[in-house]
Amino acid sequence: MIIKKYLAKSEQEAIEMAREDLGSNAVVMNIKKVRPKGMAKIFMRGKVEVTAALEDSEAGHIDVEIPKETPTEIAAQPKHQESLKEDEQNIQDKLMTLQLLLEKQMKESGQENKNPTKQNVSSEVQETEEQDKEREEQRAEDKTAAYQKLVYKQLVQNEVDSEIAESIIQEISRSLPSDAAVDQILASVYQKIILMMGQPYLIEPEQKKRTQYVFFLGSTGVGKTTTIAKIASKLKLDKNANIALVTADTYRIAAVEQLKTYANILSVPLKVIYTPDELGKMSDDLEEYDVCLVDTAGRSHKNKDQIEDIRELIEQVPIGDRQVYLVLNAGTKYRDLLEIASIYARLTDFAIIFTKLDETSSSGIMLNLKVKTKCPLSYITWGQNVPDDIGKVDAQRVAKELLSGNMKNE
Repeated sequence: MIIKKYLAKSEQEAIEMAREDLGSNAVVMNIKKVRPKGMAKIFMRGKVEVTAALEDSEAGHIDVEIPKETPTEIAAQPKHQESLKEDEQNIQDKLMTLQLLLEKQMKESGQENKNPTKQNVSSEVQETEEQDKEREEQRAEDKTAAYQKLVYKQLVQNEVDSEIAESIIQEISRSLPSDAAVDQILASVYQKIILMMGQPYLIEPEQKKRTQYVFFLGSTGVGKTTTIAKIASKLKLDKNANIALVTADTYRIAAVEQLKTYANILSVPLKVIYTPDELGKMSDDLEEYDVCLVDTAGRSHKNKDQIEDIRELIEQVPIGDRQVYLVLNAGTKYRDLLEIASIYARLTDFAIIFTKLDETSSSGIMLNLKVKTKCPLSYITWGQNVPDDIGKVDAQRVAKELLSGNMKNE
C-alpha cells in the first residue's frame, strides 16, 4: 500500500492533490488541521493535512473495503480529541474483528460440523456427486442466513428500529448471492446504511441579492441558542459570511442576553422581535445580510396555540428565502422524538439537528429518524464550547458504530 501526506490551504485542495498524484482510486485515510506555532500563528493561517493511500494491486474477489476515515459526510471531530480518537479506534478495531466474531458464533452454534460421525461419513460416500454439491450449497446458504441474523441482532442492539433493521437485511439478501460470505454481507450493510443516511443538509451562504433566513425550532432546553451561536461563528469565521441574528425567544430573558453576548463577540447585529409580524416589517433592514439566523422560543409540541405562533413566524418569509431546522435532544426517548417531528412536519419541511451527543449514544436514533421522517440530517453538537463542539452528521461513522461492538448471545 502506498501512503502519502498532502498539505494545502483547504481540505478540498489537499484531496485534489492526493487524487492527482495517486489517481481516482486513492482513499483518504485521515485529515487534520495544522496550525502555525509560536508568533507565526498571528500572521499565518492554518493548513490542512490529508493522508491518502493507494493499494498496490486490485483485489480479485468481490470485497468492499470499509474505509478507516474519510473527510466527507461525517461529523467534525469534537474538541475533546483524546476520547473521540480513542472511540474511533475502538470502533475500527471492533469492526475489523466482527467477521471473526460472527464465524466464532457460527462454530459454537454447531452450524459447522467438522467432526462428522462414522455413520455420516459412510452415508456421504454412498451419495452421488450431485447430491454432495446440493448439500454443500445448502450448507453455504444456511451459513449466510445465520450471518444475516447475527448482523440483524447487532443493529437492534445498537437501537436501530427492528423494522428498519429487517428491511436492511431483506434488501441485501436480494442483492447478494445465497451463499454470500460474511465480509460481503458486512460491506453491503455498511454501504446500505450510508445510502440511507444521505448527505448532510448544511447552511451554505449563497451569493444572491436576497437574504437567506434560517429558523431554528424545538422544545425548551434542547440547546437552540447555543447551537445558533456555534453555527453563526462557523459562518462568520470559516465562510466570511455577513450574518445577522434575530431572536423571538422573549419568554426567557437569559436567552436574549446569551445571544446578545455572542452577537457582541462576533460583531454582528441582534434584533429582538415580540410578535411574528415584526420579522416581516424589518426585512428591509436585513436585506444587506447574507444569512439571518432566527432563534424561536422553546415550545411544547403538545400546545397547538404555541405551534401556530411558530407557523405564523415562519410564514413571514417566502419559502424560497428560508431554511428550517428542527433541533432535537439526542437523549430524548425515540417515541417522543417521532411525535415531536411529526407535529412540526405539519408546519413546514425541515432538516434535523441533534444536540447533546456527549450525553448519550445515538447512532441508531439518528438512522431511525432519518428513515421514519424522510427529513435530511444536518448538524450534531456536543458540549457547550463555542464554536468547537459542532459538526456535520457523518454517515460513515454512524455505519461503523452500528456494526461495531460485541455480538451478544441470546
